[in-house]
Amino acid sequence: VQLVESGGGLVQPGGSLPLSCAASGFTFSNYVLSWYRQAPGKERELVASITSVGSSSQYADSVKGRFTISRDNAKNSVYLQMNSLRPEDTAVYYCHARHARLSVRYWGQGTQVTVSS
Repeated sequence: VQLVESGGGLVQPGGSLPLSCAASGFTFSNYVLSWYRQAPGKERELVASITSVGSSSQYADSVKGRFTISRDNAKNSVYLQMNSLRPEDTAVYYCHARHARLSVRYWGQGTQVTVSS
């Protein structure tokens, strides 16, 4: 089982950055996919999640209207489009998969996002 994030990097405040997560080793379409983030000295927090078929998504209040989560079950991938980035969005972003009915979860290794001028 693998979840591999990509797309992190350094971006200026107000900029945009797309993140991708490629999954393998499990039946992707049976899983709820989420993005979490963890800033230095802070607990990991849920940023956004999307249902197994992509019919519904949820966002943390801090990113509503700025971030968009999407998935492509044919490509076993989930995405996070981040717009209007702020310095407080700086964190390691993690891809997470949770089975829709079973207690099975997987984490990616994380990708660093730094928002700074």
